[in-house]
Amino acid sequence: MAKVTRLGVLTGGGDCPGLNAVLRGLVKASAFDHDMQVVGFVDGYAGLIKDHTRRLDSDAVSGILARGGTILGSSNKDNPFRVPTKVNGETKFEDRSDEALRNFDRYGLDLLVVIGGDGSLTIANQLAEKGMPVIGIPKTIDNDLGATDVTFGFDTALSTACAALDKLHTTAESHHRIMVLEVMGRYAGWIALEAGLSGGGDIILIPEIPFRVESAVAAIKNRRFQGRYYTLIVIAEGAKDQSGDMHVAKVVEDSPDALRLGGIGAWLASELEKQLETEVRVTVLGHLQRGGTPSAFDRILGTRYGVHAAHCAAQGMRNVMVSLRGTSITEVPLAEAVQSLRRVDPNSEIVRVARSVGTRFGDE
Repeated sequence: MAKVTRLGVLTGGGDCPGLNAVLRGLVKASAFDHDMQVVGFVDGYAGLIKDHTRRLDSDAVSGILARGGTILGSSNKDNPFRVPTKVNGETKFEDRSDEALRNFDRYGLDLLVVIGGDGSLTIANQLAEKGMPVIGIPKTIDNDLGATDVTFGFDTALSTACAALDKLHTTAESHHRIMVLEVMGRYAGWIALEAGLSGGGDIILIPEIPFRVESAVAAIKNRRFQGRYYTLIVIAEGAKDQSGDMHVAKVVEDSPDALRLGGIGAWLASELEKQLETEVRVTVLGHLQRGGTPSAFDRILGTRYGVHAAHCAAQGMRNVMVSLRGTSITEVPLAEAVQSLRRVDPNSEIVRVARSVGTRFGDE
């Protein structure tokens, strides 16, 4: 096998705390351990399609460990297999994956490292099927990739949500208010569940456990009967009542995942006000969960992922995703990694723990 000398890397999808830690780990391990060069594609797959790059060496990644975001830029819209273009005022989609492969070859790259969530890694797997050697690194605050125990970025987002609950707790208690905190997570409830558990949420509503508004009303009334005149509710953006409907804020047709979830917190507040005849306040954390300085955990996990990806590349591994299993970093086939989402098991130990301390999930 020919020695690997040049890697490409891109950061795709929504930004995430710890991305720069991954880039730093990948670049430094490539240079110090394996004498490999790294070329960065700017703005995710857009850079691969449009041939927009920057060289990444040790100087380029110096001092970025604690920075949020990504020095390469990112995009959650660009897909080489589905590039939007205007034809007579109408949006059409073109397959420009051949251009992506030509740009990959143009730089004499041996392999492309894709740092992304399920959407970006699904595209990476499609490129692998066309012959581009790929290594994936799991990135998402949603913690919903099935082939790894934890994705980097989740811990920081969780800490942000927990801190928000701590602040809401004091004002809710002071004013005897019902507070609703809407958090991200898309179709998985990990942020809502763990933020609610760590921040003392009284009611946690997640996609995996369809809820009834009447159940939440009953829980609030029961707290009042017990002399607790405030309630903290944590609701995931993808939560749904037992009708099965999710709340979609808007549809972005040129995005790999066109649905932008949001608004369920306001809807729930309105429904609660009708039945309780009291004011309900809503806080939507939104992109606060994706920004800012990464936690120590995410810096370390991101560094471990980046270093392991460099080692995998040097050893000739192809079309795998690096993965955390227990306390060890390993790798799994990329095709396996994108097969299914990792969602909350309603019968899992962590859900049982939450129920045991009195948390309600709206299904009672």
